[in-house]
Amino acid sequence: MTSCVAYSQHLEPKANAAYPSTIARCKLPVTMSDLTIPIDPPDDSPDAAGVAITERQQAIVDRVRHDGFVTIEALARDFGVSAQTIRREIIRLNELELLQRFHGGAGLPVNTVRLGYAEKRQLSATAKARIGRRAADLIASGTAVFIDVGTTAEAVGRALTERADVRIFTPSLRVATLFAGRDDVEVFVPGGILRGADGSLIGDATGEMLARFRFDVAFIGLSGFDADGTPMDFDMQKVAVKRVAISRARQVYGLADSSKFGREAIVRIAPPGSFSGLVCDRAPDGTLGDTLQRIGVEILTA
Repeated sequence: MTSCVAYSQHLEPKANAAYPSTIARCKLPVTMSDLTIPIDPPDDSPDAAGVAITERQQAIVDRVRHDGFVTIEALARDFGVSAQTIRREIIRLNELELLQRFHGGAGLPVNTVRLGYAEKRQLSATAKARIGRRAADLIASGTAVFIDVGTTAEAVGRALTERADVRIFTPSLRVATLFAGRDDVEVFVPGGILRGADGSLIGDATGEMLARFRFDVAFIGLSGFDADGTPMDFDMQKVAVKRVAISRARQVYGLADSSKFGREAIVRIAPPGSFSGLVCDRAPDGTLGDTLQRIGVEILTA
């Protein structure tokens, strides 16, 4: 059985006096929620855009804004029309920039979209696998590694399953279960509230437990960048956990495939100078690339 007991030497002295040095194995609270941070849609209603759309087209836009992503199959079923009819509607709405056309469905405009977990796993899957392997190459033997939540972070965990000389700290149940059945790798999972399909742990308890440790390296998932190069994410509670990990790590690496370079999210995670480097599938260009280079963030391409 995978051990989730943390080494006592990673406890801070003050915390070590207040807490036992050996932590019970992965006992999680039963409180669960699946909340999301709402995104205020842009003012791109038919009146604001100066164009007229049909009642059905408006209903499709409203559905996308509510769900974030809808499939052609589901829309065709709900409206009682053919998939080809829905496809034509999506093409028209995409041309009007009222939604973003994706393979098999439609979502919010790409610069603000927050896809569901299943869609995220499919998006840039090859690039994420390369990023995971490149990040794993940075890890020396005996390293204490924090691995964030998210599909790119999971790729790092998957790459590290080939190793037996690291200690893993993660608020992601999906990352932790990659090591299930291994007795040669120690995995620490903090307590907290289980949230969403990606198996994330959030809340005060999560941050408080992680704050008691010192990580050699932290890998932080990103959803986009602000205009000044600051990494961003969509979920304020997940960002709170990321900030704790950043503050407790000797080296911090952001994880982002190139689709994140041209988009923003909602919450600024930490100043770009807080990151030692950015692990990505290709180097960012333009303003973002110039900004990160000026600040001294190392760009590590996979």
